[in-house]
Amino acid sequence: MTKRQYYEIQFSTYPDIVNLKQFREMLGGIGEGTALKLMQENRVEHFKLRNVYYIPKDSVIDYLLGYHYRRYKKLLKHKIER
Repeated sequence: MTKRQYYEIQFSTYPDIVNLKQFREMLGGIGEGTALKLMQENRVEHFKLRNVYYIPKDSVIDYLLGYHYRRYKKLLKHKIER
């Protein structure tokens, strides 16, 4: 099983487009400030409508598999481990 498949199974209960609260849960309960910083720095593909962030589930998985998360996961209080 690849890491992508693992995350797809782990997040199968989430909708295809998640809100900021769900995004924070998917990343192990990160703080709102950290999540907003990731959005503002365009680390995760997202779109914003009327001050509400929406994130495609595939973008969350891409972030978890990407360089930025690998580099900073040791600094996060909570992290997703395989």
